[in-house]
Amino acid sequence: MPEGRVTDLELAAPGVAGDRLVADLRARVDGDVRVDATARGAYSTDGSNYRQVPLAVVVPRSVDDGAEALAVCREHDVPVLSRGGGTSLGGQATNAAVVIDWTAHCHRLVSVDPQARTCVVEPGIVLDDLNAQLAAYGLQFGPRPATHSHCTLGGMIGNNSCGSTAQRYGKTVDNVRRLEIATYGGLRCWAGPTSDDELDRITAGAGEHAQLHRGLRHLRDTYAERVRDRYPAIPRRVSGYNLDALLPEQGFDLARLLVGSEGTLATVLHAELDLVPTLPCTSMLVLGFDDIIAAADAVPAVLDGCPDTPLQVEALDHRLVEIMEHLGSHLDSIRSLPEGRAWLMVEFGAGTADECDAHARALLDALGRGPDDGDVALTDDPAREARMMAAREAGLGVTARAPLMHDTWEGWEDSAVPPQRLGDYLRALRALFAEFGLGQPSLYGHFGHGCVHTRIPFRLERAGGVADFRRFLERAADLVVSFGGSLSGEHGDGQARGELLERMFGPGLVTAFGELKALFDPGNRMNPGKVAAPYRVDENLRLGAGWRPTPYATGFGYPDDGGSFTSAVLRCVGVGACRRSSPQGGVMCPSYQVTRAEEHSTRGRARLLFEMLQGHADSTVTDGFRSGAVHDALDLCLACKGCKSDCPVGVDMATYKAEFLSQHYRHRVRPAAHYSMGWLPVWARLARLAPRVADAALHAPVLAGIGKRLAGIAPERVAPHFAGQTLQEWWATRDRPAADPDDPRTVVLWPDTFTNHVDPHVGRAAVEVLEAAGFTVHVPAGPLCCGLTWISTGQLGVAKRVLRRTVAALRPWIEAGTLVVGLEPSCTAVFRSDAPELLPGDTDVARLAGRFATLAEALVAHAPHDWTPPRLDRSAIVQTHCHQHAVTGSEPDTELMRRAGIDAERLDSGCCGLAGNFGFEAGHYAVSMACAEQALLPAVRDADPETLVLADGFSCRTQIAHGVPGRRAIHLAEALRAPGRADLSSTATTDPTKE
Repeated sequence: MPEGRVTDLELAAPGVAGDRLVADLRARVDGDVRVDATARGAYSTDGSNYRQVPLAVVVPRSVDDGAEALAVCREHDVPVLSRGGGTSLGGQATNAAVVIDWTAHCHRLVSVDPQARTCVVEPGIVLDDLNAQLAAYGLQFGPRPATHSHCTLGGMIGNNSCGSTAQRYGKTVDNVRRLEIATYGGLRCWAGPTSDDELDRITAGAGEHAQLHRGLRHLRDTYAERVRDRYPAIPRRVSGYNLDALLPEQGFDLARLLVGSEGTLATVLHAELDLVPTLPCTSMLVLGFDDIIAAADAVPAVLDGCPDTPLQVEALDHRLVEIMEHLGSHLDSIRSLPEGRAWLMVEFGAGTADECDAHARALLDALGRGPDDGDVALTDDPAREARMMAAREAGLGVTARAPLMHDTWEGWEDSAVPPQRLGDYLRALRALFAEFGLGQPSLYGHFGHGCVHTRIPFRLERAGGVADFRRFLERAADLVVSFGGSLSGEHGDGQARGELLERMFGPGLVTAFGELKALFDPGNRMNPGKVAAPYRVDENLRLGAGWRPTPYATGFGYPDDGGSFTSAVLRCVGVGACRRSSPQGGVMCPSYQVTRAEEHSTRGRARLLFEMLQGHADSTVTDGFRSGAVHDALDLCLACKGCKSDCPVGVDMATYKAEFLSQHYRHRVRPAAHYSMGWLPVWARLARLAPRVADAALHAPVLAGIGKRLAGIAPERVAPHFAGQTLQEWWATRDRPAADPDDPRTVVLWPDTFTNHVDPHVGRAAVEVLEAAGFTVHVPAGPLCCGLTWISTGQLGVAKRVLRRTVAALRPWIEAGTLVVGLEPSCTAVFRSDAPELLPGDTDVARLAGRFATLAEALVAHAPHDWTPPRLDRSAIVQTHCHQHAVTGSEPDTELMRRAGIDAERLDSGCCGLAGNFGFEAGHYAVSMACAEQALLPAVRDADPETLVLADGFSCRTQIAHGVPGRRAIHLAEALRAPGRADLSSTATTDPTKE
């Protein structure tokens, strides 16, 4: 059977052939209809503990096409799951159903009414994208979950999302005016508040619309008093259906009833939303406490002491800060915290900075504290506020891999109680942790609303651990109810809490939930098994006692994952930060930003690697490292390493891709590009035998075209010119004293392949700068390489041999502790990151990693104190290489440019799109250039001709040259070499390689 074909049995559609369903979907729906292993594996789970393989995936090109897909599924009687960003923590976004993914195309802001402060949106629009478009009107959507960069409005409506700003603006349900819905039965209508007269008119009619409203009115009349009695009057009751929206005092609001129903009642096609004005000024007050319980105890006083409703009252504890320190994550954020071992972060918003500060100072007065106290920090700097909040928003990700603990999991991650009882609830919850031997998980969250976030080290891979997981959830549910709280204060019920709802609402209201479900979906086809008639909390687990992954011998050592590739793959917990629609704010995941396809996100690729482990009987990938599905998903991974730093749990897909390619092509013929680009260092050295002939062959029109086809190179690409003289050859001609490894002023300048053979002028400039700074420079001779091109093409055996040969050649310098300076960021990243992971037991590799520095690091941290760089007094735009962003950081470069008088604008442009061999390989050109066109190339085109274009990466400079002919990007070494030189001009026509 062809891979990915869905059989009749797999579709489990009674009396209907699976092939006919797929054929009808493809005939009637404009969009992608996929039943292949890649799609089904990528959508098999969400951000929860649960996994269910979908029957098919439909990506409609319009809202009408999505509605048509639902109609086809109805005709074939198969279940349907509407999916947004897929970050649900309760299992709402995974099911054995036809998944309709609205995010790729159905993401329009349809209309805005600035006077009424409303807008209409499609379900796939991302919150940050919506607010960016609303900014021109001075408006925004109020609730702001931590996933605001990638969560969709459809998903927020499905889960009744809240976020930190719900403190002021309420939950999603409080900000939805009307919904256009489609039911499984075929009804398509707008839903919202209904007056008594209108309700009488509707129920007097015929058809599904009237029948539905008659049933809803009967449900309201039957259960109204129980709803009033059992629904907790707290700000964060998200569990259960919103039956309270049907009460007369709530206006019989069908839209609010459907918010939080998790796609189990109807599908949202459009939403009319209430908006709030953007606030021109904010201020952040951070209060330190001895521990997180003391912070919780202080919440009532904080709320009473606020003269105006704050935007947010957030909390984080010392455990979360310790984890971030261990991971080296958000260090700027946590260093700005005041004294304490727990913190409340209170943000105020107003029309002026003075008003904001006045609110904060009034609160301090009420608490008997002052702005100069050691346990108080007050700022109205938006950048600092954003850094502080970034640490809090990263909580879910960083606590997933807490040091000195087993992996942590959701399941009880967002319970909520009345804020006045929060401290006592946390004491009882900690006692429950201790009873179950769960240690002290981090506690943080939206304390102003009594909502607590945590991840718990359940042992979900063991039968005993799964049993304990179930017992803990039952006990925790009873505990939170005893405090008048809600099982869920933000993330909804799904499968994680659906079975526990009777403990919160009682059997009568759970019966009402079933009756409501039957009114909308009598056949139980809309996201079945969630909220109503739910699966057990210990069913469909992503791990579970029956999970038996295939062990693999690997090329990388995975030292941060216990030496286990399986453990490395499990890093992905589905947060979805890789699904940002633009590069602003980071690097990952450039191919997803272009294609908007789930399997091209870091998360989607990690999901397929998880399926490849074959831990379940129904794994979608059954051929391990030979899988074509996994290969295709990884093919558009740029190996930019952006996820290594940007992913909250540190997924390193570049490493996983290299591992996969190594195993996939073991004892097999590789693609031509692996032999051409992968062995580039060898071809560059061979070209030295006849450099002019080699260079002419690479650029002769006919010959070059034939060569590119044979080498697997994109025909649109122009090969780089080999230099007439390499850096090493130039160095050998210099009259210089021999460098002494024991001299602390000595540095080794690393002659990477690109600098040595293509851009030796960069190396010569670096020599001049280093010597001017007081260093004695040594450039090693011989065929040296970091092995990068072999790593990126998965030729790990060769890479290890190359690295061992390099380490042997550098051993005298390694033993002396000499600083080695790298000019090419990707090669520097190899020595700092990849090499120790490839050769984890090699002490010389570890020593070299600790002494391998960028040019800026060498000049800022190791140059004599009396050295100052030459002044340029020039403006510049700076493209940070993605490997530098991910591994070495750019702070030293920023400081060096400041000292040199460079007014630098660091572009928020993500990866340049070339990414080493990726953009040169045949079939990648369109994606490569689309990545560059998102931000980098437009910024270069718009830059003033006198503005320097700085890019240390060879790939970045090459991409700029290809995309903006006539503009030349230069290395920082060139800028510092000699201010005022003509060749600094970004429009210089001279070829530096001919110097």
